[in-house]
Order: sequence, then structure tokens, then C-alpha cells
Amino acid sequence: MAPQDVSEGGEGGAAETPASGEGGAAELSDAQAELAAQRELRARIEQRKSERAAPVEAGGKLSGTAADLLAAVRAVESGAKPVAPLRPEVPAPARPVPAAARETTVRPPAPAAPVVTEETVSSVRQVLARGGAPEALAGQVAAVLGEGAARALDDDPWQLLAVPGVRPEQADGFARALLGSACGPGDERRAVALTAWLLEQAALRGHTALEIGSVRDGLAGLSVPEPEKAVEHAISEAAVLVFQEEEPEEDEDSEEEGAGQDDGSAAVASEEPPRQPVLLGLERYALAEESLAEGLARLVRTVEAADWEGPELVRAAGAHGLVLHTGGEAARAEPAALAEAARERGLRVALAAHTARDGAVPVTALLSGTAGPGRDEEGLLALDLLVVLDAPQLDVEAAALLVEALPDGCRLVLGGDPLVLGAAGPGRVFADLLAARVAPAIASRTPDPGPIGELVSGIGIGELNQVEAPGKEVVIVPVRDAGEAVHRTVQLVADSIPRALGLPADRTQVITVGHGGAAGTRALNAALKQRLNPGPGRFAGYDPGDRVAHSPAPGRTVPGTVVSADAEGLHLDCAGERVVVPKERVEGALRHGWALTAHQAAGARWPAAVVVLPGDAAAGLSRAWVYTAFGRAERHLSIVHGVDQALPRAVAEGLTPERTTRLRPLVEALLHEEDTP
Repeated sequence: MAPQDVSEGGEGGAAETPASGEGGAAELSDAQAELAAQRELRARIEQRKSERAAPVEAGGKLSGTAADLLAAVRAVESGAKPVAPLRPEVPAPARPVPAAARETTVRPPAPAAPVVTEETVSSVRQVLARGGAPEALAGQVAAVLGEGAARALDDDPWQLLAVPGVRPEQADGFARALLGSACGPGDERRAVALTAWLLEQAALRGHTALEIGSVRDGLAGLSVPEPEKAVEHAISEAAVLVFQEEEPEEDEDSEEEGAGQDDGSAAVASEEPPRQPVLLGLERYALAEESLAEGLARLVRTVEAADWEGPELVRAAGAHGLVLHTGGEAARAEPAALAEAARERGLRVALAAHTARDGAVPVTALLSGTAGPGRDEEGLLALDLLVVLDAPQLDVEAAALLVEALPDGCRLVLGGDPLVLGAAGPGRVFADLLAARVAPAIASRTPDPGPIGELVSGIGIGELNQVEAPGKEVVIVPVRDAGEAVHRTVQLVADSIPRALGLPADRTQVITVGHGGAAGTRALNAALKQRLNPGPGRFAGYDPGDRVAHSPAPGRTVPGTVVSADAEGLHLDCAGERVVVPKERVEGALRHGWALTAHQAAGARWPAAVVVLPGDAAAGLSRAWVYTAFGRAERHLSIVHGVDQALPRAVAEGLTPERTTRLRPLVEALLHEEDTP
């Protein structure tokens, strides 16, 4: 009953989560340091939330006793208006930054990772064995459920669903083995676990919440006898939270205008607007969205406006605490120039991005303290201006941690291309902020150059145009099936591109739709390894010289090369940085990296890219996917094309499904139109 690979058929909305090992190295790895730093910051968020006297105004969770929650659900669904929550407190004025703090910063040691004892793992292993589940899951179960994991699993076998990759039918089989005749589809424990599992699966697709009707439908599809009561029970057990955004206030002028009409349209105007949907969500994402909204409002309200001379982006950054910047790859130079200009003004500045390029440090490294400025005496990043590139790749938890770490009065500039694939994790932070119109949005007029730029720009507006490519910047390679697609891809990377363009194989990145399938990353990487770096795979399938994709944290992929292996683990060279992956984490945190998915490749670029589109990839294509994949190439793009008309159809019609989130109404409630510049 091994957990399934949730990304087998394609990318979905998220990258895979690295599996947890049972042991740990004596010293913290980079991955452990990043995750531990995130846990520490998340704990601060939760502590601050627990100290608040009132919920947020719009979209606030309907807190209180279980009876209050259930009554609220029934009220809003019956058409009654819920009690209006209190208005959130206005943040206190900015704290002055001590002069000493501007000169001296503190880089705290990485917090210790939580320790799971061998006794706990052993106890969990025994419970798993009694239920017929793989004992190899013991380390993951113990890490997820904590020191009382064995007893918790014995009391409620469906808690096995908390382990990433475990499916409902697997948890049901485990429960039947433990409970016998006492196990049934209507078990309240099953209902609670499945409700939370449905929301976790939605988070993998990018949602931070789901409409209550969708959750009920999902429970019905999993053979839960009474989905309505199951949802109510999950709410009463505090396994999920319930939200409803406030109804928008009707404009008085429109009321008077409607009243003065006599052609019958007044009756239409007087109809009640549709009620806002009731949403269900998990606490961790609710906390993240609320913290992010409040943190952004704090930055906006505590910045001291200044007149900065320069281009539009520079002037906006001087006058506002939050600025959004949109544009393609060439436009990245504009926020980078802003960061440099701010440094010349004597400000403390950091330039961060999804991946380390163009002089930016990775956001995860900034948060963990392994790169960028240190922390001041209050534990905040010692910054006056933070510029973030690749902002569409920020999921809601990373964004909340980032904003929570910024001091009052710090300016924040978020830049990126709104047309690329969204974050691997839940949320659509950049898109929500653009839609909320609560900050200046500066659109770059710098086009991406050359035939590749022309092709990608057309895709962005739904047109797949033929472009002139005199220097073989864009080449289409037609194929009939997946086998031919793999063969031609290997040929392009190993022979054609190096011979025609002088680019070695390690400067070309292969991009495909998913991990599984006859031409997915697994099949392509196996073929490319056999041609480019054959070997026995002495260390968990890897050899020195193998290109790899390292996932030190969920949603982040770092390309690298295997250097060596020893008792400590697998040693990688990641863009000049030496990284050690402990041996117990290799299987979950590492893949071969000659071929990546578009989500894994987002935020990075290579001199050459080979985009593989076999026939079975048609269902996974969308305009955003094609735009992102084609845009990873700097000088040369080869398209291994086997999807026929599915490609232009995806560009013209393949819109990415909207993610259900709560950030937009939250920031709109905190930063009203009168505060918008």
C-alpha cells in the first residue's frame, strides 16, 4: 500500500512534497534549515493570531464554539445575513529603526528541527504492521502526527491520510484491518479525515479554500452517507474552518438611478445580488492569508512617503509601501535597477527571486537566513526595501512568512509576469493583489527581444504565430509517437544543438508536461542519462555527473549536478554552491534533472530549451503552460511536436482554472478604495 505519486499524470497545481526520513544528520541540512525557519515564523504568526481580540472584517473565520460555526453555516445558506464581525485594528505607527540596527545585524543560528524519537517511530511501525500498511511509512507518520502518533493512529486509523500520497482507499483498508466490523463508510472519524483530505488535495491544485458544495460533492463521491452532516461534524471538530465574505454594499447613486427609471429595469436593479459562497478551508492557509493581508496593510500604512526621482517604478516605490510591477523576462531589469538605485541612496536593500539568478537570492534562502541580510534585534529582516522577482511563484505561505519578516516602514516591490504558471503551492498572491487594486501597478513597456520573445508574446494574447528565425532560434521537430519524441529529444540535446549552436548538453534544458507517461520526465531522464552519463547508479540510482533536480522545500526546485557520494549523503553542485542531501532524503527530495516539468522550470532560464509535447500531453496543455515552457529558452527553442492541433487550441482556448482564494477580499477590506493611490 505504498503512497501514490500525486503528480504521476501531470503537474497539477503543486510540486511534489519531499518525503520525510526516519533519521536525521547530526547537523542541519539546507533543507532542514529552510523548513525549520518557516516553522519558526509560522509559529509567530499563529501566536499573534491567538492574541487578536477580533477576527478580520471580510472573509473572517466565523470563530467561537462549534455551535456558533454550525449556526453560521445554516444562517448564510438559508439567506440570513451573518453577524458582522468587528473592524480590524489599524496597525500602530511605524517603530523607529535604531541607528545601531542599521549598522549591525544579527544572523541567528538556524532553529533546531523537531526531533522524532526512535521509540515513537518503532511504536508507529507496530501499528502500521497490524493494519497491513507499509512499515516504511513510520517515519513520515511520526513526523506528521508527532510524539503521540501511535496512539492517535490506533484511535483513528484515517489519520493515515495526513501522510502525503496516501489515498482514501488505502486508509479505508488500513482502518478495516484495525477496526474490523466497527469500521464503516459513515464513521465520523472517516468523515472528518476525508473532509480535511479533500481540502489538502485542493491545496495541491492551488486552492486555499473550497466552496462548501464542492466539499459535499467530494464526500459523496467517496461514499460518505450524509455529506451535509459530515461537513457539519468536521466543522464542529475544528478540523476545518468556515468563511463567508461580506456582501458588497450597494451604491447609493445606482439605487437612486434605478428608482427613477420607469421602463421595468428598476425591478431588475432591485433584485438582491447573489449571496457570496460559503467556503471551507484549513487553518494553516487561513492563518497565512489573514497574516499576509494584515502584513501588507501594515507596510502600506507605516511607510514614510518620499520623492524619489527616476522612472515611474522608482517614483512609485518612493511614495508607497507596496508596489506591483508586471512585464516579461526583459522587464526584470527594471526592478533590479530600482534595487541598485535604492542602495545608492544608502538604503538597506535585498533583491530576491524564486531561483538564484540576475543577482537575486532565493526567497527561501532569504527566509532561512542562509543568504541576504541578517535579522535585527527583533528578529526581523534588516531591510528598508525588498524587491521580489518572480512574484507569481510566491505561494500564500511563503508570501506570509516573507511579509511577516519585514519591519514596519519597509517598502515591498513585487514584480513578475502575470501570464506564467502560478505558484506550485496554494494561493495566487500576485494575481489577487493585482485584481484588488490596492497598490500602484506599473506595467513595463519593455518587450522580450528576438524570435523567441515574439513567439512568447503572441502566446500571451492567445495567438500561436509563425515567426522568422534566421538564426535557428525556434525549430519545430514533428514526431508521431512518444517513443519517437524521446529519441528525437536525446538527439537534439546530445548532437544537434551542440553541433549547430555550439552549446554543450548541460546548457540545454528539456521540459515536458508531467513526470509519468511514455515521454514524461522519468522516461526522458532515463534515456538522457543513458546517452550523456551512463553508469550503474551506485547511490540510490545516481552517479557523479548526473544532472538532478533538488527539492529542498515543497514547491522549490534547484537544478544541480552530482559531485560525489559518501556516508553523509549525496554531494551536489548547485550553481557553484555545495549542497549535501542526506541519504535518507535522497529518494524524496531528488530527481534526475535533464528533463523537468514547466512548474519545476518556472523562474529559471537556459540558453537552450527543448519542449517535448507527445500525443498524450494534450490534456495537460494550457496557454499558461505553453507560455511558461517556451519562455524558458534564451537563445534557442526546439519544440518536439506530437500534439497536432491541440497546441494552437491550448494557446487560444486553454485558460488555467481559477484558484479559490480569500486574499483579495481580505486586502480589499483592510485597504479600502479611498486608500488606493
